[in-house]
Amino acid sequence: MDRDGRSIGSADFLSLRIEQAPAGAMSGWLVDRIRSAVRDGRLRPDDRLPASRTLAADLGVSRGVISEAYRRLLDDGVVVTGGRAGTLIARAAPITGRPGTTERRPAPSGFTFDDGAGSDVFTALRAQPARYDLSPGLPDLTAFPRTDWLRAERVVLDRLSPSSFGYGDPAGAPAFRRAVAGWLARYRGIVTDPDRIVIVAGVAQALALVCRVLRRRGLTEIAVEDPGSLGARRQLEHWDMTTVPVPVDGEGLQVDRLRATGAPAVLVSPAHQFPMGVVLSGARRRELVDWAGDGGLIIEDDYDAEHRYDRPPVTALQAARPDRTCYAGSVSKILAPALRIGWLIPPPGLRDDVIAAKQQADLGNPVLAQLVLAELMESGRLERQLRVVRRRHQRRRDAMIEALQENLPTATVHGAAAGLHLTVTFDRPHGEPLDDLDLAARALAAGVKVQPLSWHRVRPGPAGLVLGYAAGPAGQLAEAIAVLASVVTAPRDDVGAHPIG
Repeated sequence: MDRDGRSIGSADFLSLRIEQAPAGAMSGWLVDRIRSAVRDGRLRPDDRLPASRTLAADLGVSRGVISEAYRRLLDDGVVVTGGRAGTLIARAAPITGRPGTTERRPAPSGFTFDDGAGSDVFTALRAQPARYDLSPGLPDLTAFPRTDWLRAERVVLDRLSPSSFGYGDPAGAPAFRRAVAGWLARYRGIVTDPDRIVIVAGVAQALALVCRVLRRRGLTEIAVEDPGSLGARRQLEHWDMTTVPVPVDGEGLQVDRLRATGAPAVLVSPAHQFPMGVVLSGARRRELVDWAGDGGLIIEDDYDAEHRYDRPPVTALQAARPDRTCYAGSVSKILAPALRIGWLIPPPGLRDDVIAAKQQADLGNPVLAQLVLAELMESGRLERQLRVVRRRHQRRRDAMIEALQENLPTATVHGAAAGLHLTVTFDRPHGEPLDDLDLAARALAAGVKVQPLSWHRVRPGPAGLVLGYAAGPAGQLAEAIAVLASVVTAPRDDVGAHPIG
């Protein structure tokens, strides 16, 4: 015993010496020692902590001291329970915070939310496995038309000359640009010369090329929707653009607030705004076109335009102001994001610079995939595929809405008329604030991956969750919402009680 009459115990694990613990604070001391070991790399993801009974015997303390420390670590997301595997260090255990403090409540699922826009955890969450993945932005990947793709590929290969296997036009294969022009005319109301179209590796590359061209011309500021896509905002900021938030309401972007910012360009998703799902109203479209006529540049992300269910189609903004609009779209939501094929229609004054930037970036998209898509577009098979996935996505949307009505009847659903996701907000009794970061963390710990609405906000606003429904079967969606409801309605001090599913 030491001079105060306490037992002196030690453990090989982390070279722990119980006499170093402050009197009456043994559990907190052990929490700090384990946190410190995670920070400096002595404890790594999936390392197993000693059984509470074993460590208690080594240190000469009651088992309750160790159990309390492990419970606090579980609450803070430092450890997870692994059944027979015991208590394990989480795969992305939070390592921030001052020793001896537990004010922050990181995700019990094993990743930490930062205090800013969530840039690091945004990437971490996307990589986290979950039993039910309700991440927005994914179509039904099982619906990819493999047979039609193979048939079209054989047709293309049969008629290709040897010279077609060389370097292609950096703006894209002429045959594909003609097919895209026809597709946009039929489905998006855009009438354009194929020579104005630049084929890109998805909307992400379209934004990158536009940013590079604009920066060379001295433009470094772009207004963005708020709430609006965190991914798009990060993309712009990666290319050294300053983003200026402009509020979104039930009619879409508030154009009067855009004018007040003085920003020379704006990124908008008018067909189905992410994440709130609103369609830019007719009055706002006219205001935005007028703003562009006064010298502004519209960057139109035609997000989710093809996936509409309970409303008529809306034409692209580009059709109203082609000389002041950079229009971007892709096949990611119709076929698959992995294809990395999209298109950009810059205004005539930017076209040559965009093509030069594309050539410098990668010499152009792979030609074979472009020609296969051209065959699918011109044969009518892509249109048929769109009808198939639209029906399937609508059934899944209906299943999610029904599950929300049954399990979370007080939730408000936004953006149901189109797209691949719903956003939900919750009525809180007595005006209690909702921490949607914490809610998403607890949901992931219970096996359901969702995105917190606050990730996609720059300025404070109502919190909620963004739920993708297109990628999973309807039966699984009902199960996922039931689990999510149990998390939403659980008492707050239940956090950490659910291991990752």
